[in-house]
Amino acid sequence: MDLWTKVDMLGRAASWDTEHGCSPGGGRTRGLDGWIYPAVRPDGKRIRLLKVLQSSVCENNCAYCAFRRDRDIRRTAFTPDELARLFADLVHRNQAEGLFLSSGICGNAAAATDRMLATADLVRHRYGFKGYLHLKVLPGADRASIEESVRLASRVSTNLEAPNAARLSMLSQDKRFDELLAYLAVADRLRREAPRWVSLTTQYVVGAAGETDAELLHTSARLYRDLGLARAYYSAFQPVSGTPLEGEQATSPAREHRLYQADFLLHEYGFGYDELVFAPDGNLPIHVDPKTRWAQEHPEFFPVELNTADPRTLMRVPGIGKRAAERIITRRRLGRLMDLEHVALRGRLASRVAPYVLLDGRAPAYQPDLWQPALLTPSQTD
Repeated sequence: MDLWTKVDMLGRAASWDTEHGCSPGGGRTRGLDGWIYPAVRPDGKRIRLLKVLQSSVCENNCAYCAFRRDRDIRRTAFTPDELARLFADLVHRNQAEGLFLSSGICGNAAAATDRMLATADLVRHRYGFKGYLHLKVLPGADRASIEESVRLASRVSTNLEAPNAARLSMLSQDKRFDELLAYLAVADRLRREAPRWVSLTTQYVVGAAGETDAELLHTSARLYRDLGLARAYYSAFQPVSGTPLEGEQATSPAREHRLYQADFLLHEYGFGYDELVFAPDGNLPIHVDPKTRWAQEHPEFFPVELNTADPRTLMRVPGIGKRAAERIITRRRLGRLMDLEHVALRGRLASRVAPYVLLDGRAPAYQPDLWQPALLTPSQTD
């Protein structure tokens, strides 16, 4: 099989793993350079990312996975030299600026991990690449391989797939939740001893095991608190033909979106897990964003005076995110705020903010807006 056929197959295969600003089916560009995704590094810089599997051969038999052992599909793999050389060529041609590398478990976890680490080592040392490198820690990895991943990578991750052991057992008999958590904990300890900071992430398959949003966010909140997790990613379940879950209903993108919004409240806006408002079924309401739902439950917190409120208080106002809070703080140094337009809050956004704020002791005039954003980015629905 020629190299470009491999990168086509293994780039497509990697679309199930999520990176910030980079999701299955969205923002993907394909050409002679393989599969390149726009993504956002931990430092906020946008880069072009080659996202690829080392191998699509896997000995595991996870019920949701397109590459489960029992599924009859064409498979392939890169040698470390092939993949490192391919990536170096893409970097040289200015077509890729970072590498996201995962793999099926081909043979056993140790062998699969060794091939990934050999690729990463070639990328770093033979080809001198100093940029963004994300390595997946595979189920079954040992401490030495996790340590090597932390040494080589800019970011390491392990996919929990589910929020707890009971839910994971419904998806896979090959993975153990406590072991996956242990990989994250080991990586966290090792990165704290490393000479440079390496970020740590995880990912869930949303809806495949019947879990609730409350379960998912409870686990994420614990990981943010205990391990300093950089991000949790939520991938809406999509049934795959030839798997035990092929007849199950796909998870709504709206549910995935609400999870990301609630997750932002936890790791960016200072909300606690206990402050999130869930429906009786344990899921987030679909018809209203999580911050607005919290505001509806806490009328005693409002109105907030924009001329005096601190940043954390400002960010609890529906419609005000980090950037808007920064604009407000900066603008009020020049004088009292008397109008929402002074801080670029206009139109529908102003209508969202106005019911919850005061401007120099007065409620701003606004036109009630029945419009509710459904599928925008978290920053658009602050």
